[in-house]
Amino acid sequence: MTGKLREECGVFGVYNTGGHDDAAHITYYGLYALQHRGQESCGIAVNNDGEIAYHKDTGLVPEVFNDKILDRLKGTMGVGHVRYPAKDSGLRENAQPLVTKYKKGNLTVAHNGSIVNVADLRSKFEDSGAIFQTTSDSEVIAYIIARERIQCHSIEEAVARSLPYLKGSYSLVVMSPRKLIAARDPWGLRPLAFGKTDHSYIFASETCALDAVDAELIRDIKPGEVLCVDKDGVRSDERQCKGQNKICIFEYIYFARPDSVIDNISVYGTRRRAGNLLAEECPVDADVVMPVPDSGTDAAIGYAEKSGIPYGVGLIKNRYIGRTFIQPTQQQRVRAVKIKLNALKETVKGKRVIMVDDSVIRGTTSKRIVQTIRDAGAKEVHLRIGCPPFIYPCYFGTDIPSQKSLISAFYNTDEICKMIGADSIGFLSIEGLTKMLGKGKENCDFCAACFTGKYPMEVPFNKK
Repeated sequence: MTGKLREECGVFGVYNTGGHDDAAHITYYGLYALQHRGQESCGIAVNNDGEIAYHKDTGLVPEVFNDKILDRLKGTMGVGHVRYPAKDSGLRENAQPLVTKYKKGNLTVAHNGSIVNVADLRSKFEDSGAIFQTTSDSEVIAYIIARERIQCHSIEEAVARSLPYLKGSYSLVVMSPRKLIAARDPWGLRPLAFGKTDHSYIFASETCALDAVDAELIRDIKPGEVLCVDKDGVRSDERQCKGQNKICIFEYIYFARPDSVIDNISVYGTRRRAGNLLAEECPVDADVVMPVPDSGTDAAIGYAEKSGIPYGVGLIKNRYIGRTFIQPTQQQRVRAVKIKLNALKETVKGKRVIMVDDSVIRGTTSKRIVQTIRDAGAKEVHLRIGCPPFIYPCYFGTDIPSQKSLISAFYNTDEICKMIGADSIGFLSIEGLTKMLGKGKENCDFCAACFTGKYPMEVPFNKK
């Protein structure tokens, strides 16, 4: 994928029911499984009889944490977060979880998503005397929860009363001295799963994190639901549930790990079917189908499967380099691509190659990869993309606040093909998005505003 994504993070929470104080270690493994959702910073906060201890810093999970640090973080509840660079990248204070103190005690918040009205909320609260220490959406969320908690009887009630203030996408894990709470926005734009082990309840952005800690999936948190876990068990507040689901389709296309299941739909199965559909919609004579690793791998398998053209590995990925999109500047992204991917000449030399990727945003990385394959001796390079063209801005997690960086917003398919240097290019159709979810899932709804311009809610920005 070419482009970078904003506020697409990973959250994790654990509540141990048997008094075990290993919440930090459990959270560590959960965050390790969610590392793909954020590579700039990470953090863990634990609760030990109402006392909060935490550690967070910039860097990957195994760089920020070691056994000594984890052993120091004793607690029966834990909240974790992985974050990737946003426009305020480099501000260490924006690392999460956010740990605060207010009149009623401690409050810890981890957030995945993007609040589209956060600027208005921040300005409103600052006008009434609020002081914010970070530029993170999460601090505004914590302020609203704390303010509501002063006026009601419980923290879960405060969370439920806070949701109507927030417009946009969010999956939250909130920890108080005695409770662990999860909440999902009323549109269900961002995923949040609920699971359990023999002695704990788990919240996680993806089911792959549940698997990492041997937790069984109970279900997904419902859009608009507030779920509370404490010594008395599990309680659900569905007052904000509207019976709607607009899960971000890009979770299936790119964000999530292939081994995750979101809203009962397999991510791997979705991407493989996208490849099947691409082969039907955009056929071409070729000798080999190859992916742009790793995000194009599953769709390439599906394309080869449906077309009957052999699958091959044509690009070797440097596993020590993170996702290209997380680089904050274009120059850094170009350099990252050069050291991240190298052509396997044995696969592509003298061949007509179908190269499958998940998406095209700016087109610059695709151009460089196509040239890499040509330099390795390919006769033809046909680019196939597992989603429709990105045409419209996204305000719910993808850092595309305007159309200026979107190649498909200004050029048609033939022009893009020429600019990238491919022999042909084919995108999945809008109709294919629904089909790729699989048989029996035709009625599943999702947000695809970045392709269609049809937003699930009013957005307060200029769409141009």
